[in-house]
Amino acid sequence: MKPLAFLLHALVLPAAYAFMALPAHAQDGTLSQLYAARPPAGSSFVRVVNPTTETLLVQVAGGPAQRIGPQTPATSYAIVAGGRPFTVQVGGKKAATLEVQPDRFGTWVLRREGTGHAFTAIDDTGDVPDALKAELRFYNLVPGCAKAQLQIAPAGTPVVRDVAPMAAGARSVNPVTAQLAAACGGATSAAQPLPALQAGDHLSLFMTGTADKPVLTMQPARTDTFKR
Repeated sequence: MKPLAFLLHALVLPAAYAFMALPAHAQDGTLSQLYAARPPAGSSFVRVVNPTTETLLVQVAGGPAQRIGPQTPATSYAIVAGGRPFTVQVGGKKAATLEVQPDRFGTWVLRREGTGHAFTAIDDTGDVPDALKAELRFYNLVPGCAKAQLQIAPAGTPVVRDVAPMAAGARSVNPVTAQLAAACGGATSAAQPLPALQAGDHLSLFMTGTADKPVLTMQPARTDTFKR
């Protein structure tokens, strides 16, 4: 395992050299992304995360229906027209009509409300990410935890600190090997190994459970393919 200094501050290769170092099939994938169809100006990217213990079938706008729950909490980011309403279906039925401003990324946290569902928005829009690093975005989905922390295990060194309930904090890191845990006060989740990351990857880390017994789940962030 590399020390914290490498995780948070180590130097990385210049972009051109990094691209040249990729295998041929990876270079082809990068080129195909460069020339792929782009969403129109003003588009936004939205997803739903399910922090409950129940697995649910969720569809965001015109995206695919996806089962989300304890093992895979979030849908992919669906592409929607900013400033226009879009629908979310749960279990094949309309659960809500939502709206997001143009040019935004957003995560909507699902919760039970009576016989239906309600949603709380978390704005994922931030600074332009460093393409030479991977981004870790840590979500505190525990209402009873006033300040959540993502930390290196077992040392307890903070990576993202003081995240309020229904909010997120992000950190750009160099792809390394490490064990991470979520913490609320003196309670800490089981440690989870970081998956293999590459420059430009985005990893979501969701803290669920309770303030006394937090649970950390990791999931790569994905965006639906735009179709003209």
